[in-house]
Amino acid sequence: MNDQQLLRYSRHILLDDIDIAGQEKLLAGHALVIGAGGLGSPAALYLASAGMGKITLVDDDTVDLTNLQRQIMHTTARVGQLKVESGRQALEEINPDIDIVTVAERVSDARLAELVSKASVVLDCSDNFATRHAVNRACVQHKVPLVSGAAIRFDGQISVFDTRRDDAPCYACLFPPDQQFEEVQCSTMGVFSPLVGIIGTMQAAEALKLVAGVGESLSGRLQILDARCMEWTSIRFARNTACPVCGAAHA
Repeated sequence: MNDQQLLRYSRHILLDDIDIAGQEKLLAGHALVIGAGGLGSPAALYLASAGMGKITLVDDDTVDLTNLQRQIMHTTARVGQLKVESGRQALEEINPDIDIVTVAERVSDARLAELVSKASVVLDCSDNFATRHAVNRACVQHKVPLVSGAAIRFDGQISVFDTRRDDAPCYACLFPPDQQFEEVQCSTMGVFSPLVGIIGTMQAAEALKLVAGVGESLSGRLQILDARCMEWTSIRFARNTACPVCGAAHA
């Protein structure tokens, strides 16, 4: 690190758990962020400010006025722009020294696998089960840790799926792909503005810990937040040996 970087990241370097070695791991890291909306905004902003060396933003949508109630990476002046380009501008203003890559497309399984294979960590900030399962399959295939978050109305949840460990469950162990779950979206159900900030910021924290090798991740634990009363519930879960996704990887 040069003198400017030592100054910029000095408050991280002061932490014994991170120090210079951990910060250098972050600078060498690559975070793939799927979704540049409510969850992806705070997640990407904190990854950039913390010095994640490369951030790839994936989103095919444009900034809409209704997004601005919660998607803090975007501004009124950038309504109509691609979210990934608006996001790039916001991240570069925070930290011009990192590499921002934008992918303005709805990625296919093959393209997703290609992007995941190049990442140190993946943050799933999408809003539908189909994308979450596709991201999980790619992460299991390439053994890249996945930080998954979700938020709707006043309810949020977050977990980590790190199948680099043989005993770690994947997203499909918790939410089997053959089960029917209610598909709910902010556009029809609404969402409490700060909730996506809480969950997205936690996603950034888990991603930074994974890349820097700090502490214990949320692997095997689902954290559920009821923001009406600010009460957290923690649920532990194990790998399903018959899982159609990660079970085959361990066969």
